[in-house]
Amino acid sequence: MTADQSQDVEETQYEEERPRMVSRWVLLTAVPAWLVSLVVHLAVVLLMFLFIVDDSMRNQRTVTINDASDAEEIEEFVMEEFEPIDMQTLEFDTPPDQPEDAIVTDEIVFSDFNEMEAATMQQDLADFADETAPASDLMSELAGVDGNATAGRGQASRTQMLREGGGTGASEEAVVYGLKWLAEHQMPNGMWSFDHRKGARKPGSKNWGSIDGPKGATAMALLPFLGAGHTHKEGKYKKEVEAGLKALISQMKVRGDMGDLTESGGSMYSHGLGTITLCEAYAMTQDKQLLLPAQAALNFVTYAQDPVGGGWRYQPRQPGDTSVVGWQVIGLKSGQMGYLNVNKNTVAGAIKFLDGVQAEGGAFYGYSSPGKGKSTTAIGLLSRMYLGWKKENPALEKGVEFLSKSGPDKTNMYYNYYATQVMRQYGGPKWEAWNEAMRDQLVATQVKQEQPEAGSWYFNGSHASKGGRLYDTSLSVLTLEVYYRHLPIYKQAASEEEFPL
Repeated sequence: MTADQSQDVEETQYEEERPRMVSRWVLLTAVPAWLVSLVVHLAVVLLMFLFIVDDSMRNQRTVTINDASDAEEIEEFVMEEFEPIDMQTLEFDTPPDQPEDAIVTDEIVFSDFNEMEAATMQQDLADFADETAPASDLMSELAGVDGNATAGRGQASRTQMLREGGGTGASEEAVVYGLKWLAEHQMPNGMWSFDHRKGARKPGSKNWGSIDGPKGATAMALLPFLGAGHTHKEGKYKKEVEAGLKALISQMKVRGDMGDLTESGGSMYSHGLGTITLCEAYAMTQDKQLLLPAQAALNFVTYAQDPVGGGWRYQPRQPGDTSVVGWQVIGLKSGQMGYLNVNKNTVAGAIKFLDGVQAEGGAFYGYSSPGKGKSTTAIGLLSRMYLGWKKENPALEKGVEFLSKSGPDKTNMYYNYYATQVMRQYGGPKWEAWNEAMRDQLVATQVKQEQPEAGSWYFNGSHASKGGRLYDTSLSVLTLEVYYRHLPIYKQAASEEEFPL
């Protein structure tokens, strides 16, 4: 190849490369430096975002709920012939070795809930007030300083409400002795058991239960103390209440912002009872150490609700039954009275469930379908009252008339507990007649002081055989506390009180 030919080839290659060289020069010199930097940084940010999302998806937490398939279904209670407690012939096995006195420590510190997220730990009462405060605060002349629906449990208010509601010195004395029996059967770890022998400081009380549900037993035993104004801050039994609350909270399974109190022997029954207990204790004391456990229990109620029918049963998200629903509704109401966060959709779901099991426009209620059971009707009507039904509602009037004609049961304290609250809240001559019969029946059937079971109750109902003397005693004391345990719903501005929907 000649020199001229070589030069021609080089010039041709240069002409072919020249446009690409010009483009690179324009990119590097003509385009502003800030634009190049922006493009580079955007690319880096995009890569980081993709990495974080992928990592978070790999580490996403899954809530696991213990299988409660072995929970036993509780059907309608069966009336059985009543035999006075002091006339019964009771069998008694040799109890286990008796423990030392139940409460041995002076100072008990609540769990600080370190497992819950830091953001949740910063929540304060004020964070919930604007959205969840009751419309009327359940205020009345008896509401006291704090305006809380539990304000009637204070000494001065309790005496006044006892007198006005139809209580007597004998009924209040029965409460005192009932609490004494419960305190004497608390276990050393602060819990209670339906097999009350496990906590007995003095042996001799017969008719122990068979349900393996210490969380439910502890909550059920604590509620009568709270109902009479005893908290972990004040009262004769503050050590017992403090130990019980601490033990119950220590048994809570915390996952994220939810606290699970279910157990194999009690399932959602135990959780509902525990939720009521924690929310009432918080509402009465405003102790910030109870805020998170109470709110966590409410959050689990919301999680466990059947997303289709709106009810609750033994396992979370299972189609509901009225018996389990009643405890959850009262738990939600207790949370609202303490100005805790109650999910509006959860409340709407509960109303939907009640609509599905009601009969004759809401005057009667069935178990898992429309019906007219006594216990389920009492539960349904009380739930309706707490969910906002007015006293003048025709279905409520009809249901109250049904309960009034049925009267208190001789053996079924579960029915008596709910029906007494319905009649008390409704008031009037029907309540006065009911109260006289129910009050005098409980005073007469409490075991007398000269006997080993002094201060307790036990009836021969089918359900009592499983819950035992602890179950019947707790419900009996709560029933005798009906005069002051909650302020009247249908009194002055309180008639406007309902869940915010």
